[in-house]
Amino acid sequence: MQSAGFQASMSRKGDCYDNAPMESFFHTLKTELVHHRQYATRKEATRDIFAYIEGFYNRTRRHSAIGYISPIEMELKAA
Repeated sequence: MQSAGFQASMSRKGDCYDNAPMESFFHTLKTELVHHRQYATRKEATRDIFAYIEGFYNRTRRHSAIGYISPIEMELKAA
């Protein structure tokens, strides 16, 4: 990797939780969306994944980390 000019991205030694939130998100994305669809093109997949993240996951999907309510409900409670 070094000869190609790349730097390895690694967590701190012994810290397996650095990447846990992203691993959890990617698992959710795959099980709720990607594994249920067949994409003809990369553009189609990109559009579908963007719509899922911005239209559903970040707005209406209930999240365990905030008491199983949607992010919109959480924002309304905080306001």
